[in-house]
Formats: sequence, C-alpha cells, structure tokens
Amino acid sequence: MVCGSCATGHRSSCYHASQTNHKASIVADKRAHHNALERKRRDHIKDSFHSLRDSVPALQGEKVGKAQPAGPPGTQMAHASRAQILDKATEYIQYMRRKNHTHQQDIDDLKRQNALLEQQVRALEKVKGSTQLQANYSSSDSSLYTNPKGSAVSAFDGGSDSSSESEAEEPPNRKKLRVEAS
Repeated sequence: MVCGSCATGHRSSCYHASQTNHKASIVADKRAHHNALERKRRDHIKDSFHSLRDSVPALQGEKVGKAQPAGPPGTQMAHASRAQILDKATEYIQYMRRKNHTHQQDIDDLKRQNALLEQQVRALEKVKGSTQLQANYSSSDSSLYTNPKGSAVSAFDGGSDSSSESEAEEPPNRKKLRVEAS
C-alpha cells in the first residue's frame, strides 16, 4: 500500500518519519518551555537583586550590572555587581543586628529603672501615709514643703536640697544601671 504523504510507498516508513517529526516537535516544545522557565527564574533573581540593592542604604540608587573597572579618581561606579550587593547587604544586616541588640539593652535598662522608680514611689507613698508632710506656709510658693532634715524642698525639684536657680540648667544624663550577673 502506498501512503499519500510519504514518497517511500511503505506505511511503516511513513509512520517512522511521522514519529520522528512528532518527537522533534515534543523536544522543541520541551526546550521552549524550559527556556521560558529559565528566563522567568533569571528575571526573578534579577528583580530580587534590585529589591535587595534598594533595601541597603549604601547601595540605593545604584544600578545592577557586571563589575566594571574603576573610573577616574573621585568618581563612583554606576553599577553594583551582585557580589557587591550581597557584601553590602551582609554588612547592613550585621549593623542592624548590633543596633537592635543595643536598643534591646536600652529597653531592658529602662525597664529596670522603671521598676526601681515604681518601688521608690510605693515607698514614698507608704512614708506619706504614715507621716504627714508639713506645708511651709511662710513661703509665698505653695509648692514648697519641708523634708525630714527641716529644709525647704520644692515638689518639682525631685527632692534636691540645693538651689539651682542661678545655675544654667542642663538636661540630666541618663544613667545606665549596672546589673551583675548572678
């Protein structure tokens, strides 16, 4: 029997040629699909590097590109290589970790100071309940009281016995508590 689409005149030869064309078509489709997936993967990596570059303050505004030779002195390179982006991102992450650790230590110190101040407030309220402060009526300022030593104390000066009206006021420096490990 002669096949109309095949010049060989044999059905088995025509089938073989058809199978070969079909396999080649499948291979081409697989290759095209693979190429599309690979292109998509490369685009995703490129976008990820752009996002990472834009997240690192030292690299913001630079373009991603292949490493280029350094330009004239005093000029910056216009492109940051992927290796440079990874290096700067690593440095920035380490910097932020140190900064977060320092902030957490400050928060812990403030919590301890707050707890101590609350204890002092409770102690003062207890003392106030057991002994009543006498108002100093001889002063024209009704915010002055006498402390247990007998000297006038303003309710606003934190219990200081000294007068600092003539001194220039400076903001108090925050004192850090030293806590010994037990």
